[in-house]
Amino acid sequence: MSQKLLLSAKEINIILQRLACQLVENHKNFENSAIIGIQPRGSFLANRLHDILKTDYGLTSLAYGKLDITFYRDDFRRGDKVLKANETDINFIVENKHVVLVDDVLFTGRSIRSALTALQSFGRPSKIELLTLIDRRFSRHLPIQPDYNGRKVDAINNEHVKVCWKENDGEDAIYLLKN
Repeated sequence: MSQKLLLSAKEINIILQRLACQLVENHKNFENSAIIGIQPRGSFLANRLHDILKTDYGLTSLAYGKLDITFYRDDFRRGDKVLKANETDINFIVENKHVVLVDDVLFTGRSIRSALTALQSFGRPSKIELLTLIDRRFSRHLPIQPDYNGRKVDAINNEHVKVCWKENDGEDAIYLLKN
């Protein structure tokens, strides 16, 4: 398996700053908005954005949570592998809020569909937006598109995008893996 570096730590940081600016531009002070990271990988991205919004923009009362979609996935009982659930941590009401769902890679759209279903357990948001770091735009199974996007990657079926976070993988980098 070969791998090619798509984005370095510096490039990821620039993209995170741009995405944070776009969020502030559209949500101002986040008075009626919330950021929810999709577990497990979207939470790393959501954490970073949350930190930038707090530190660089002074948004101290930002509603932030993490959403587990394990039991809402359409492939939940399809394989022999037992799936392990992650933690859902949403300690606010999403009813009538503008929710920004955050995930690292948008591939088929099935995880986002699962997140939309799981989010309904916490109320009915007035609006839901999608923020992704990587959009694999030619791989969609469902008509789902990001509102905020870090980078579009044209990866074909035998290629995979691997997002590495310093907190979890020891480095910030994004690779294109080829079988």
